Amino acid sequence: MSGPSSNAEDGKKKARIEIIPLIDVIFFLLATFVLFTLSLNKISSLPVDLPVANPNSQPNPNDPTVYLQVSDQGNCYWKQGVGSQPELITVGEIAPRLADYKNRESNPRVLIQGDSKARFGAAVLALDEVRKAGIAQVSVQTTVQPTGR
Repeated sequence: MSGPSSNAEDGKKKARIEIIPLIDVIFFLLATFVLFTLSLNKISSLPVDLPVANPNSQPNPNDPTVYLQVSDQGNCYWKQGVGSQPELITVGEIAPRLADYKNRESNPRVLIQGDSKARFGAAVLALDEVRKAGIAQVSVQTTVQPTGR
């Protein structure tokens, strides 16, 4: 017979399992689980007593700290102590001055400063010279200073 098939299975649709809604439900459960477990963590830290600056304190006039400032044009300024005036020096003068300073002082300290447009490379050069001189107490000032102060 060449006519339509009389088979009963041809008219029935096969059952399909749709996986897309299943994936959505699984992602929802995963996100809920992650958010729930994150909320269980109690973030705690150690209490730290930070020092408080006294606004009425004056700097020690006998402090032998060297202030080495680098400007945006590559100029360097050397100032020893709070009350002295800065001297304009060349980059080549940094190493001998640091060696002399280390020989004179029992506890040498250097503070590297930069003006508002100083390049990072010049400050790193000054930091390297301090390290080569063997001075362990070196700091980098993070506030901007006017040039030559």
